[in-house]
Amino acid sequence: MASLSPRLAEIVDALPLAAGMRVLEIGCGPGAAARAVAARLDGGHIVAIDRSPRAVAQAEAASAGEILAGRMSVRQAAVEDFTLDAGEAPFDLVFAVRVGALDGRHPRAGRDALRRIAAVLGPGGRVFIDGGDPLREITP
Repeated sequence: MASLSPRLAEIVDALPLAAGMRVLEIGCGPGAAARAVAARLDGGHIVAIDRSPRAVAQAEAASAGEILAGRMSVRQAAVEDFTLDAGEAPFDLVFAVRVGALDGRHPRAGRDALRRIAAVLGPGGRVFIDGGDPLREITP
C-alpha cells in the first residue's frame, strides 16, 4: 500500500476517529485516505465515494484487502446525489478533501451536497473539510 502524502497524513491524523465508527469520505480519488481511515476504525466501516469511474476503479483495486475484510466499500456517486442504501446506517463522520462542491468553487452543487450530507449523517455526526489547520468542521 502506498504511503500517504504528508498533507493527507496530517488530515487523517486530525480526524476524530473512534472504534466502530461509520465514516464517509467524499471524493476519495484512489482511496489512500480511506485505507488509512479503515485501518483505524477497529470494527467500523468507511464508505469512499467519488464521481469519477476511473477513481472508483483505482480505489477498488488498491483497497481489495480492506474491502474483503469488510472495513471499506467504494461507490461511484456525486455527493449531491448520494443516498444511503436500503437498511444502511447513517454516518458518524463525513470528510472531504479538495471537493469543489464543498470548498466554494461550485455554490449550487455545494447547497445540494450539504442537504445530502445532512440526510446521511447520524445524530451527533460531524463533517470536516480541508481548508483549516488542516481541517475545518462545518455544519450541513
